[in-house]
Amino acid sequence: EGMATPRKAGIPLGVMKVLDPRQLKPDSMETERILTVLDETIVKLEITRLIPQITGSLERYARMLGPEITSSLLEHQKLSMEIQHLLTSPGDEKSMRALEQRLKCSLRNILRLFLANPLLYHGLKYEVRVRQSPADVFVKAFMEFRDFTLERLLTTPDEEKEKIQLMKDISLQVEKNTETISALRGELAGVIQTRDKEVSRKDKTIENLKTNMEDLAENCKADIRLIMKEGEKQKKEDEEASQDRCARLKQDIQHLGTQFNALVLEHRASELVLRKEKCKAEKEIQKWVQKYDTDMTEKQTTYEEVQTVYNEEKEQLSLLMEKHAMLLQEYTQIEEERRMLKEKEEEAAREEARRNDAATCIQAFWKGYLVRSIYKSKLKKGKGKGKGK
Repeated sequence: EGMATPRKAGIPLGVMKVLDPRQLKPDSMETERILTVLDETIVKLEITRLIPQITGSLERYARMLGPEITSSLLEHQKLSMEIQHLLTSPGDEKSMRALEQRLKCSLRNILRLFLANPLLYHGLKYEVRVRQSPADVFVKAFMEFRDFTLERLLTTPDEEKEKIQLMKDISLQVEKNTETISALRGELAGVIQTRDKEVSRKDKTIENLKTNMEDLAENCKADIRLIMKEGEKQKKEDEEASQDRCARLKQDIQHLGTQFNALVLEHRASELVLRKEKCKAEKEIQKWVQKYDTDMTEKQTTYEEVQTVYNEEKEQLSLLMEKHAMLLQEYTQIEEERRMLKEKEEEAAREEARRNDAATCIQAFWKGYLVRSIYKSKLKKGKGKGKGK
């Protein structure tokens, strides 16, 4: 009995959101029978998977198995070895088919014995260590098929349509949000690319200014050395001109330095603006992501509320249907009583009519009888008078 009881199915996460696991009970005998057959098949597959390991260490498990199961396993092992021998050497196909039939019967007998003793199967399940094999994949796939069958049996067509429509709506919303995020990322990439180009252009300008300043300083030094080589003769004459020239060069250097500092400040200001724009774009993206999460949470909450209201209304509908059935039964009973009462009244009316008709007939007969009696008496008197004369 414990072997045939349907186990709880491992329902996927998407279905767990729609169906309460505590309500996953077969709602009809047909569903329960289907699940019972599938669960028994899974148990048989698991027992079949354990048989090779048990027969390989039969002496170890013989005491636990008992003489009947042990002898059946020995017979099964013997048949398996005979089939393997026939497979390795050519033989009669008829003998092969007969041996295969015997092996199938032996396996059915072993499964019957194990199913009759579920405690033994559960003990061996945790005692025997089974290696990974292709049979495990088949058992797992069959379990998934069982869970899928349970899900389909418990899901009504209306719920299936609602789930499909909900998934379509969510997919459309995700696509819209993805398109919005992609567009914002594209705009952000364009802004970053423009900023990088502007920064690169200004870096080149700064490098050119540095090169010009270095060239200008070298030219100044060369001119100074040339002036010093001209000799002391022209030193006094050219001292003022040289000082003026040096002053102009210093002013030029200061002016170029001022321009350089202004360009650096401008570059930093532009970089700050671009950083602010980037930060703003990132905040906008974060805002859209949070809005998407909030919308999804609200929709999930709304769905759960709608599901709760649906369950409550379903329970109320069940109560109303029960009351309706009771009232309908009472109404049918009252109608039957009315019909019987009406039939009794009609029967009484017919009986009364028969009595009236009978009374009328009796009165008419009695009146006729009286008339005839009077008439006869008059006739007798008339005859008597005639004889007397």
